[in-house]
Amino acid sequence: MDYFSSEFKLGILGGGQLGKMLLTDTRKFDIQTYVLDPSAEAPCQFGATKFFQGSLTDYDTVMQLGNQVDVLTIEIENVNLDALETLEKQGKKVFPSASTLQLIKNKGNQKDFYTKHSIPTAPYHRFSSVDDLKSAVNEGKVSLPFVWKATEGGYDGNGVKVVRKVEDLEVLPYTECIAETMIPFKNELAVIVARSASGEIKTYPVVEMEFHPEANQVEYVICPARIDDTVATKAREVALKVSEAYNHVGLLAVEMFQTQDDEILVNEVAPRPHNSGHYSIEASYTSQFEQHIRAILDLPLGNTESKVAGIMVNLVGEEGYSGQVVYENIEKIMAIDGVTPHIYGKRETRPFRKMGHVTIVNEDMTEARKVAQQVKETIRVISK
Repeated sequence: MDYFSSEFKLGILGGGQLGKMLLTDTRKFDIQTYVLDPSAEAPCQFGATKFFQGSLTDYDTVMQLGNQVDVLTIEIENVNLDALETLEKQGKKVFPSASTLQLIKNKGNQKDFYTKHSIPTAPYHRFSSVDDLKSAVNEGKVSLPFVWKATEGGYDGNGVKVVRKVEDLEVLPYTECIAETMIPFKNELAVIVARSASGEIKTYPVVEMEFHPEANQVEYVICPARIDDTVATKAREVALKVSEAYNHVGLLAVEMFQTQDDEILVNEVAPRPHNSGHYSIEASYTSQFEQHIRAILDLPLGNTESKVAGIMVNLVGEEGYSGQVVYENIEKIMAIDGVTPHIYGKRETRPFRKMGHVTIVNEDMTEARKVAQQVKETIRVISK
């Protein structure tokens, strides 16, 4: 199939910031893109060849988009899987597949999948509702503290809570959930695995993630991770095992814990471009977004190694501010060498909403981390 400067059409379900950054590379290759998103203000509204406003979970709406394109991919997991399955049966190329998404979409299913395939993960219990969880706590079957996770619908730290006392159970939503043993870990790590339709596979370097203590959001992504080579090798091996088990096509971001005794436990995965790979736009030979396109179109995969050390700083809405966004002091960080801001195009800010990110590149990791801290302390995402 002739993908470039032709009548080929790539469909993307989801028009958020991941889609917007994906469009940068489709435009570089002159690939037509049809994007569907429920919001008329979605970041992809300007960059796509055609933008459609509509529900990602509505069967007919997803079918309509799928029937207009040659290959269909996602930038968010919450899509109508029945429609994707029907499109696949009709011969449409859908990556990742409906079966892969079905396994990943539900965090309870993810945990069961890891257990079935002997993939190391934190011990857990699965519950159909918070009432069942409360009963298990009262009966001593689940010990405090633990990490509560909604099995579906969580994003950017939402749907995850640390339950330290019985009273914390009272504010949890009534939904299917898991209770996961708290792991005393050294680091939270991630590895992005790229797999093409014909089976070529490559991994990106291990990255280290530093989280905001309150919002449970990633504040910094550091590449390469500041860990021993033996731990990095083990993390990549585990990520490859997870990738092989899911047999996905495209990108798979594998989030992991490095325990105190340097074991690697899989936390969760995302079958798409991921926050942990944003650094790659500036720091890698092949960005994660270009790599995803290469993988789903079955083109040769690009070089995943880094050209320089890279650190990504998330830009999120500051507490106490909601409304039309203002990026205060952005000109000050742009005056620093090696600093590149990415603004996602969301006009309205609110506390902890992801509004953009900043990449810092430097040949010296220590210096890059210092600059990242300076950036974090300088720019403010506030409202008018």
